Amino acid sequence: MNPIAIDLGIIQIYWYSILIFLSIFIAGAIAIKEAKRFGIDENLIVNLILTGLPIAIIGARLYYVIFNWDYYSSNLINIIKIWEGGLAIHGALIAAFIFCIIYCKKKGINPFRIIDITAVGFLIAQVIGRWGNFFNGEAHGPAVAREVLEKMPIPNFVIEGMNIYGIYYHPTFFYESMWNLLGFILLIIYRRFKYIKIGELTLLYLIWYSIGRIFIEMLRTDSLMIGNYKVAQIISIGLIVVGVIGLIILKTKSRLGNLYNRSDEVAEYNV
Repeated sequence: MNPIAIDLGIIQIYWYSILIFLSIFIAGAIAIKEAKRFGIDENLIVNLILTGLPIAIIGARLYYVIFNWDYYSSNLINIIKIWEGGLAIHGALIAAFIFCIIYCKKKGINPFRIIDITAVGFLIAQVIGRWGNFFNGEAHGPAVAREVLEKMPIPNFVIEGMNIYGIYYHPTFFYESMWNLLGFILLIIYRRFKYIKIGELTLLYLIWYSIGRIFIEMLRTDSLMIGNYKVAQIISIGLIVVGVIGLIILKTKSRLGNLYNRSDEVAEYNV
């Protein structure tokens, strides 16, 4: 696949960049719509996205660079070339989470309410963003016979795109994108349930994404490593543990307290 969407000679616009910003726009629109359901000022979400986005991107890039320092230490100029790929979602998650906590605390808002609102949109952003890996010819699995791919529910254009220099590879980006799409649909449905707690959507997001990432990472051939262990799998296991413990704690509290869908708490979020 050609990673360049538009070539203006001096300036090239990459599919990766287009898809990243498209994913952010769609995720933001979903978050704003959900915020309006609670009477939350949309400017709060817009400002959060606009100020948090650069921090999330920097976090994603730094995370990737740190675990590829052997390469980047000798190619420092390439650190800024994010349009060529190399953004680690876990780095973005960590940076975005910390920023949102700080931002909401300064505004006097329950940060977990806002994180819940954005978590669902974040998942669809990952669905879209993964296709940037497709155009860059990265984040794929090991070599595989075309016949194996044809037996799976994979679109033909994806199979053809996984033909890299005459060798077919597992489209792990596609597997993860579809897993996240299913998770997005389930969370969209689940968040309408009456008795879900504030923080529950975030924890379910972490568990869902992490389970898929553990298995998909088994096929990845470009994983970030710590010794003989894949960083993404270590982080994912940790997030699952945090998610499960968090859900247990939430469910042991009063059924009617700290509810996500309580409309009588709207006023405190109008800032």
